[in-house]
Amino acid sequence: MARTELLYGHRLRRGRKPRAAREHLRNALQIFEYYDAEHWTGSARAELRAAGETAPPAAAKGTGELTTQQREIARLAAEGATNREIAARLVLSHRTVDHHLRNVFVRLGIRSRVELARFFS
Repeated sequence: MARTELLYGHRLRRGRKPRAAREHLRNALQIFEYYDAEHWTGSARAELRAAGETAPPAAAKGTGELTTQQREIARLAAEGATNREIAARLVLSHRTVDHHLRNVFVRLGIRSRVELARFFS
């Protein structure tokens, strides 16, 4: 049922009917979240964003999933430090900091430093 809702919503969105698509995509997202279907939940969220709706944030994951290095880099980034400032403070290259920060974003299910700051507040 949920996959059908997702596919129909996708089809409506591609047919330039985003308002009609959002209802079906919301239903699909709700069902996927209920059954903890992470892959399909991500697809439904992406479709909802493409249809012009801000999908509700994914259930917040704890920082327990992060390594110590990632947690420290995330904390510094949330405080407003740039990658180069973080690198200088932790004696790393700015590219290593960038790599860790991208992994933090994926693990926490966030997409920006603003969301990261909200997560740590």
